[in-house]
Amino acid sequence: MIKNILLISLGILLTSCAQNKSNHIKEPMQNTDPKKKVVYHVFSRLFGNTNTTNKPWGTIEENGVGKFEDFTAKALSEIKELGVTHIWYTGVPHHAVITDYTQYGISNDDPDVVKGRAGSPYAVKDYYQVDPDMAVNPANRLEEFDALINRTHQAGLKVIIDIVPNHVARKYESLNTPEYTVPFGANDDTSVAYAKNNNFYYIPGTDFKVPQWENGYVPLGEKSASADAQFTESPAKWTGNGARDAQPAQNDWYETVKINYGVSPEGHKDFASLPEDAGHWDHQKHFNFWKDKGIPASWKQFKEIALFWLSKGVDGFRYDMAEMVPVEFWSYMNAAIKMERPDAFLMAEVYNPQLYREYIFKGKMDYLYDKVELYDTIKHVMQGHGSTDHFAPILKYQEDIEHNMLHFLENHDEQRIASDAFAGDAAKGKPAMVVSALISTAPTMIYFGQELGEPALEDLGFGDPTRTSIFDYGSVPSVVRWVNDKNFDGGQSTPEEKELRDFYKRLLNFSLENSAIMGEYADIQWHNRQHTEWYNDRVHSFVRWSDTDKLIIVTNFDAKDTFGFELQIPQDIIKQWNLNDGTYKATDQLYNEEQATLQVQNQAGTMRVDIKPLQSFVFKLE
Repeated sequence: MIKNILLISLGILLTSCAQNKSNHIKEPMQNTDPKKKVVYHVFSRLFGNTNTTNKPWGTIEENGVGKFEDFTAKALSEIKELGVTHIWYTGVPHHAVITDYTQYGISNDDPDVVKGRAGSPYAVKDYYQVDPDMAVNPANRLEEFDALINRTHQAGLKVIIDIVPNHVARKYESLNTPEYTVPFGANDDTSVAYAKNNNFYYIPGTDFKVPQWENGYVPLGEKSASADAQFTESPAKWTGNGARDAQPAQNDWYETVKINYGVSPEGHKDFASLPEDAGHWDHQKHFNFWKDKGIPASWKQFKEIALFWLSKGVDGFRYDMAEMVPVEFWSYMNAAIKMERPDAFLMAEVYNPQLYREYIFKGKMDYLYDKVELYDTIKHVMQGHGSTDHFAPILKYQEDIEHNMLHFLENHDEQRIASDAFAGDAAKGKPAMVVSALISTAPTMIYFGQELGEPALEDLGFGDPTRTSIFDYGSVPSVVRWVNDKNFDGGQSTPEEKELRDFYKRLLNFSLENSAIMGEYADIQWHNRQHTEWYNDRVHSFVRWSDTDKLIIVTNFDAKDTFGFELQIPQDIIKQWNLNDGTYKATDQLYNEEQATLQVQNQAGTMRVDIKPLQSFVFKLE
């Protein structure tokens, strides 16, 4: 009875998803990619740091910091061989830091408006420079990053960096802005709350006040003369998350100020609206649309920032909190980027599924985080209280945009799989990773240390355990062992870490090499849940195929039980595969050890599957 209720609910959900999709643009984006894209997301200042002190609130001298030069040719070669096409260097633009760099002409930042001792990479202080922490010689920091771009390209990888369009550091102070543009705030009229060409929103006649600290929080973790609850900002500006009070709350993004994109405090837009059919335009037509339009100053400044980094050899951007910025700006910005670099990789955080198509079709985004739908659903299954029946409706709802939804199981904002707050065991990420990487043509992203089962146990100060801190100086224990005194060979890795990395390497490289992964997809979960005895919602199955490859993928998310059943391949798939009645051998592509037999009779297929806890099969028909 319970099974029938679940199946009925799934059928209703599939119908609902199809109906919801009809309210949006239906025409799918053209998938012109010949192969899968895999992004290695690395928090740059932590990657090469082998100092294991990890003192809470430790200074750069106490806890150490990784450098651009730590990404050696050997390190980058190993990352590429993991099955990676792009590397996202997180935390590159110069953000507010506590370390004193005044000898290099950089002003000190106030700990009252900096999160952590190392600072948030999303409080950018200078968009035309890079983080001085990661340079061997801070005076030559940009040149050292230029060299890293070159090494990355020589390794056969593409470079992605962050652009944070919604906010900048409270003390934005660019020393390197080119002559053809201006630093943020330099031309603002601070006597008014809002003007179209102001970069910031103001609270005229009122000075900024440092938040009232609660729950025992103290900047830098201790009393300090520099953290005196005083920071001069007159008049006060709106805070990055949109808080309009001169004294933001502790949980506001108090270290940042919000950028004005020509939207008044009342919500009026001082720029042209895109026509309804703009979602069907190519980037050239979007670019032409804005040529004769009045553009708010912030739009132009961010466009110049993007073009500056493209000229340096950067291959794409990850846009922080993109949905907090008008979609019209993205039409303008991304069209300009694509005019320079048609192959630029543009991915963004957009968490509202109702906005996905707006930002893909009208905003000309290449890829959006699939966080709220696929990631959250897989996470529930990994934690033991979700159903694999819910994967297929997500793919159905995203049918026209599935190629544009970037899949991940970890990133710098999310808990580590191995942490107790998530799954408590990195092995529980194996079946999830098979589904995440192979279920669609979307790019795959992994977070450095994920392939080693990093649990993020350390309390480094501002950041909390379960997430590798992005605010503090420190190191990542599993990565330190793999880095192995800068040999980058896993020489100190545990057997479990080596086995897990080998699994990721096999899976990711297979996703790059097999033509079916960029080919056709069909769900067989629904059919087997209806017709197959012993089949249940702790396992999951789907098929993929191309002209040359036919795959049957089966995963077991259960950490305790082995399941056995006669997996059924429906008639419509057998017909599309042009299989005659008979016997077909299939071999697992991950480890090339398991074999199975597909029996086709009366144009319907069955395959005996016995699958162990947390095991996955990627069967290829011979």
